Amino acid sequence: MSPAVLPQITFDRPELNRILAVYGRMVAAGEWRDYALDFLDEVAVFSIFRHACEMPLFRIEKRPKQRSRQGQYSVIAAGGVILKRGHELAQVLKIFDKKLLKALANNP
Repeated sequence: MSPAVLPQITFDRPELNRILAVYGRMVAAGEWRDYALDFLDEVAVFSIFRHACEMPLFRIEKRPKQRSRQGQYSVIAAGGVILKRGHELAQVLKIFDKKLLKALANNP
């Protein structure tokens, strides 16, 4: 008997478009420079870097098993602190609106 093949968790096209729109704005503001995608058995991760050789500044995670609890989407800071969690990706990504305004204010 072969073991059951579990489907890999991924971001769908609309989710990825939303994430890349936020990413593009932060790149234009000079805050972010690189990203990585990881698709694992239980989680899809979009990692955001200031420099490619560093640890990620933020991770945007999709965990479908958390859908009925706290929500399947979360934004996690470099230290592992969950900054925002929710059922809708757009709401979770709003955490970066404040960071974008702050970045734009610091770069006249």
